[in-house]
Amino acid sequence: MIYIDKQSNDPWFNIAAEEVALKSKSEDILMLWINNPSVVVGKHQNTFAEVNQQFVWEHSIPVIRRLSGGGTVYHDKGNLNYSLITTIENRERLIDFPKFTEPVIQFFKQFGLDVTFHGKTNLGVVGKKISGNAAHIFKNRVLHHGTLLFNTNLDKLEQTIGSSDADIKDKSIKSVRASIINLKELVPGIKSVTSFQEQFKEFLFEYFSIVDSIVFSENEIQEINYLVQKKYNNTQWNYGYSPAYQYSKTIQFNGENVKIHMEVKKGIIVDLQINSDKIPFHVINLIQNQIRNKQHNPQVMIEEIAKLTNHINVVGMDGSFLFKLFI
Repeated sequence: MIYIDKQSNDPWFNIAAEEVALKSKSEDILMLWINNPSVVVGKHQNTFAEVNQQFVWEHSIPVIRRLSGGGTVYHDKGNLNYSLITTIENRERLIDFPKFTEPVIQFFKQFGLDVTFHGKTNLGVVGKKISGNAAHIFKNRVLHHGTLLFNTNLDKLEQTIGSSDADIKDKSIKSVRASIINLKELVPGIKSVTSFQEQFKEFLFEYFSIVDSIVFSENEIQEINYLVQKKYNNTQWNYGYSPAYQYSKTIQFNGENVKIHMEVKKGIIVDLQINSDKIPFHVINLIQNQIRNKQHNPQVMIEEIAKLTNHINVVGMDGSFLFKLFI
């Protein structure tokens, strides 16, 4: 096994780097990495159903879909991520969470912590989650990765994940909410996430008998950046890959309810109905015609709503109202 130092806190780069390492290399690989604040959704999830879009937009927190399944997680500089990539000939054992999390469990035993499975894929201590795990298969290669909450901003985590006040119906994989705790509270002898990373790295080097530590080549970095541009920093992947869904929401305008119902397929609003006794019919028509057949994501909604500003101001409505309605 070799260790690859990503040397980056860029969430798009780090997630794309996993795919390049999985598909372009043949060695068994370990990577440890820390992201800037970001929300990472599972491959088969509905981004709108999992994330508080209003909050992440206002706080400039990127939302990124990863390669693996599983639930939505919040990353920041208090959260350590680990990636294990290996080749396994027995395809029946490609997904093996107990095997891949065993070194994590063994690491914490030296601190007197009894880490156990919390559900099917998470790890927990004293009934509280400290680690979320997921996996992805490519041929006979498997990527297993997980989070370790060391000193994450738990308030921001709670505000970013699972806070949609819209009624969303779909067939996506749903995140399972759990009580969480930071490891800093459980291992007080470690003062910083940097020290935690170094101790964890040292343990894993011995556990896996790692002697080689490398960085990505210039060609690999170009490949990673290309993947960032074409996939991981692209709204069609991060939002449009969501399964088809129905989105309904009600908020008040001048003391009366305004209701919308949308059908979204491949990230596109294919049908939109607005019901209101307060908004003139011609304004409703304008809004529906402007928004229908557009991508359903915060960036596009902001752009399309801006085009309606002069029309909606006439009836005392502003863009923030429509943004809250659609997001």
